[in-house]
Amino acid sequence: MLTVDDALEQVGEFGWFQKQAFLTLCLLSAAFAPIYVGIVFLAFTPDHRCRSPGVPELSHRCGWSLAEELNYTVPGPGPEGQAFPRQCRRYEVDWNQSALGCVDPLAGLAANNSLLPLGPCRYGWVYDTPGSSVVTEFNLVCDDSWKVDLFQSCVNVGFFLGSLGAGYIADRFGRKVCLLATTLISAILGVLTAVAPDYTSLLLFRLGQGLVSKGSWTAGYTLITEFVGLGYRRTVAILYQVAFTVGLVLLSGLAYAVPHWRWLQLAVSLPTFLLPLCYWFVPESPRWLLSQKRNTQAVKIMDHIAQKNGKLPPADLKMLSLKEDVTEKLSPSFVDLFRTPHLRKHTFILMYLWLTSSVLYQGLIMHMGVTGGNLYLDFFYSALVEFPAAFIILVTIERFGCLYPLAGSNLVVGAACFLMIFISHDLHWLSIVVACIGRMGITLAFQMVCLVNAELYPTFLSGFGASCRGNDAASSGDQGGRFARDHQGRGEPAEESKAQRKQDLPSGPNIRIQLAGTRERCSAGDRVAEMRTE
Repeated sequence: MLTVDDALEQVGEFGWFQKQAFLTLCLLSAAFAPIYVGIVFLAFTPDHRCRSPGVPELSHRCGWSLAEELNYTVPGPGPEGQAFPRQCRRYEVDWNQSALGCVDPLAGLAANNSLLPLGPCRYGWVYDTPGSSVVTEFNLVCDDSWKVDLFQSCVNVGFFLGSLGAGYIADRFGRKVCLLATTLISAILGVLTAVAPDYTSLLLFRLGQGLVSKGSWTAGYTLITEFVGLGYRRTVAILYQVAFTVGLVLLSGLAYAVPHWRWLQLAVSLPTFLLPLCYWFVPESPRWLLSQKRNTQAVKIMDHIAQKNGKLPPADLKMLSLKEDVTEKLSPSFVDLFRTPHLRKHTFILMYLWLTSSVLYQGLIMHMGVTGGNLYLDFFYSALVEFPAAFIILVTIERFGCLYPLAGSNLVVGAACFLMIFISHDLHWLSIVVACIGRMGITLAFQMVCLVNAELYPTFLSGFGASCRGNDAASSGDQGGRFARDHQGRGEPAEESKAQRKQDLPSGPNIRIQLAGTRERCSAGDRVAEMRTE
């Protein structure tokens, strides 16, 4: 009997139709990058100091350079080189008094500047930056610096709450419905974020964007992997994530060209309104339609794919649904992820891998924003190393499987993060090199986890399962930010017996074989490794 994979072999596993759909969904993947790590540019913290009334006038009258003004009017570093007094305290001095001279003006007030009283920045701050960020506009420094973490935590909480809901929608109502709805809502909330009048509104819009954006990316990932044949599924899944890397590279250039955070937010949000146009280019997944007993629509889509690819549809295409003995529509449930021993094992392991990969990935990205170098170049260089990471996966996965590359990449990133603890802040180049090596390793691990996730779950649970793992990634985002600051000092389906296959699938009165339920395994290398461990 004809399966979807059999039909794709005849109508084209990666023909014109799949290429068109793939390129369209890659735009969605690239658009997700500014949402995931946009805080690096939207909320960067420049050098700053307290605003002191009278200092600009005195500096102008005396003809001081910026260095002289800072030397005479700003407190020095605190104990053991701490910068807090310099950034968050000011001399309690009336700078408008005429007794102050131009050469060491504070000499007449105290024998040593360290004896002068210090007070809070009650008049605001001066920021040494040509642009603006959320930090500079809402003064999220010193006692309010924790609000920067809250800004990013809101989008991560949105990931946590929204991924599960979006995954359920994708498996219950279709990948396409989930994709279009979440993309449109994300675009609207992105624009609202750019025009937020106050910090509270900013948090609410950012939270809302997190609720829908991760689900949109996951729906696109699931959809494109279900359209292509077995021979191209891994390649497409990896390249879909490479599109996210392209978004990172473009983000660094766009942020450099648009240094004001509101205009930058608009620049990355407005193009997203074009993505719902994929309604006319990307149909619903035929695999999902068959799992929902919508066989007629699935057959029409497969016939449409054949026409687009210039192929003749199989003569027995209408028999597509007869391969599966499914007499009732399958509905996803969170319990299904833990129903059998094998599913429980896979779910818990993937949860842990998602959690650790997300913490390190986001932490290494944010580390580029606090190293003290050129923010744009550091971010650009670190994004470039993700391209060879994807190439390494494509070259090694067929030869070694998933297990060994996944373990090796985690060892690399772990060693890199450990070494970063001992690298002096003065060795900026060494810190960047080690961080880039870690970034390559965690990119390998992250892409491998996504790939394994898509291959271990049946069709009607694939979106739901990915979203549950995505919850771990979302909840760890603020931990990744703390990680960065701490380092700164601040084939074919595997043949299994029917009994084994039935054990791995959710139980049901009339379910014998779930379409695409047994995904292709990560090559013979992993099966050998599993046999050795057993």
